[in-house]
Amino acid sequence: MAVLNLSRSNIIRLIFIGIFLIVIVQLFNLQILSSQYKKLAEDNAIYPKRVYPNRGIIFDRKGKPILNNTILYDLTVTPAQVKNIDTLEFCQLMEIDTAEFRKRINDARFKNGPVRPSVFEDLLPPAQQAKLEENIYKYPGFTLVERPVRTYPYNAAAHIMGYVGEVDSNILRRSNFFYQLGDYAGRSGLEQYYEKVLMGQRGIQYMIKDNKNRIQGHYEKGVYDTPAIAGRNMRSYIDIEVQALAEKLLSHKIGSIVAIEPKTGGIIAMASSPNFDPNELTGPYKQKNYNKLVLDVSSPLINRGIKGMYPAGSTYKPLGALIGLDEGVIDPSSHIGCGGAYYGCNRPVKCTEHWAGHAASLRLAIAHSCNSFFSNTFRLTVDNPAIHSVRNGLTKWKDYMTAFGYGHRLGVDLPSEDGGNIPDTVAYDKEYRGSWNSCTMVTLGIGQDKMLVTPLQIANGICIVANKGYYYTPHFIKGIEGETPEDTVLNKFRRKHAVLTHIPDDVYNVVIDGMEDVTVVGTAKHITKIPGLNVCAKTGTAENKRVIDHKVLKLKDHSLFVCFAPRENPTIAVAVIVENGGFGATWAGPMAYLVLEKYLNDTLRADRQKEVERIANTNLMPSYLPRLQYITDSARAVAWFNITHDSAVVKKYWRKPHVPDTSGQSREQKPQTIMNAPREKPKRVKDSAVKEVPGRTREKT
Repeated sequence: MAVLNLSRSNIIRLIFIGIFLIVIVQLFNLQILSSQYKKLAEDNAIYPKRVYPNRGIIFDRKGKPILNNTILYDLTVTPAQVKNIDTLEFCQLMEIDTAEFRKRINDARFKNGPVRPSVFEDLLPPAQQAKLEENIYKYPGFTLVERPVRTYPYNAAAHIMGYVGEVDSNILRRSNFFYQLGDYAGRSGLEQYYEKVLMGQRGIQYMIKDNKNRIQGHYEKGVYDTPAIAGRNMRSYIDIEVQALAEKLLSHKIGSIVAIEPKTGGIIAMASSPNFDPNELTGPYKQKNYNKLVLDVSSPLINRGIKGMYPAGSTYKPLGALIGLDEGVIDPSSHIGCGGAYYGCNRPVKCTEHWAGHAASLRLAIAHSCNSFFSNTFRLTVDNPAIHSVRNGLTKWKDYMTAFGYGHRLGVDLPSEDGGNIPDTVAYDKEYRGSWNSCTMVTLGIGQDKMLVTPLQIANGICIVANKGYYYTPHFIKGIEGETPEDTVLNKFRRKHAVLTHIPDDVYNVVIDGMEDVTVVGTAKHITKIPGLNVCAKTGTAENKRVIDHKVLKLKDHSLFVCFAPRENPTIAVAVIVENGGFGATWAGPMAYLVLEKYLNDTLRADRQKEVERIANTNLMPSYLPRLQYITDSARAVAWFNITHDSAVVKKYWRKPHVPDTSGQSREQKPQTIMNAPREKPKRVKDSAVKEVPGRTREKT
């Protein structure tokens, strides 16, 4: 019995020892070998906080920051950590309802996973951020993250700078998921074009949290933190004071001003109107402001400097003269008798100049902008017997226009540039079934017909004239901070394009003489001069017709002006277009002169300051805009009703506008007119109510 009892006791001891060893081994495994529970513990106690870098700053040519950075806060959420919070209290603090709360949590879980932080609400107003900072410990899973955002000290250059916004699914895919949800990237302008230079590199900080979700400091004193690397700064050719002046001059108008340094292609200013304050697209109210701008039919978000396509009008004539001289179809003494119209074709090409002698030479024809002379020059160019056919003539003329930078994108350092249109034989074959001649498109000789150009192209074309045959691709950025040979993004802007240097200088001088005469005895002679400065210019006036409510209406002419100065050593070329502005010397010309004076003298005379105020306070906005806004808004309302069957939005359009009944009396539009509209898939609203119709060009002395 004793032996048996001893064995049993040993067995029991062995069992206990075995269990103890198993526990010891498992503890060793869990605490030393395995990292599973360590990771879980760290996940509960350590919060990886993303650190967003400051984006690079863009400076103007004098070293002034056009944009800068400030700090706001994003509220981020990690869905898996949101437990046991007072949802109602949190929603009251965030000024949202519980349905919106659940939606945002589910969206974060779906888009970024349950254990990765996502933006719950970005760019909090300072007051809301302060309240959250006091109470964030109550809401596990939520964290405040610093976010550098842009500020614009001059409230200028919105179209040039562009804006920064949160990346979407398309950007994520295009970047091969280099970006993460919650990251910001340039969405337009220089911010988008130079994103890789400006963005910097995000960092990460590992923070310790206590059992109440409060941040206690850096994990391991920051040994494992990765610092954020700020984006690189850039120097530009922009003169921010000239830019601000150009934008002010375009107040209450539709149009654009572009100023270029001819010898480098550096863009000094590019103003587009209607404009907007760039600070509206940063900060907590950016989405609300963006939606408002998108719905405005005057299109304030469009940069008309690179996307506005207009007939070149008489600003084309210096180029037409150079082509004619180079082809040998005209010479400096060429002339035409003009009594107010060109009758060489079946339809007259009218001109407001009709006094004898105003087109007695090429120089006079440029100075007084004779339509007859340049219509005839165009015909002589494309009908040139040495080229054997009008088809070959038009093709060669188009080659010249391509060399002048018309009809294609120039490659400016902004996204979404439009190329304009210079027609070719294909376009006329399609329209006239191959049966056409030089009279078919004779108004190309005065910058009309199918010719469409952007203000940037007009400015660049006159730079070629000023440089006597060459240009550099127009661009804004002069240099990058810490630039190395690997930084190739600016290389293409430093290559000289000698497109028309085969034309002798004396030929250019003939045309430049005529352009100087424009400001002395010609169509721009009444514009107030800048003392001691010889300006070479060309006015332009394009007729403006639009289809409004299925009717062709003659609206006020577009006002165009292009110039460069000083003649002896051109340092600036300016192109201006003012829609509905009348003659070229009425509005566009004075605006160009003010830009010249501000840039060349770095100041404006006292009497010129008054002229700035006069121009800026003049409203030239088209009268059809309210009607177009009504048509567009009501179409959107109907589209919304067709989707949702919610009549709340369309109700305000039921009683507008008054429509005539069969008896000729005015009656109000009935609700069922809209309510009974066919319920079909909504289509994108097109600007069908208002269309532009090509017109003729006129000039005034």
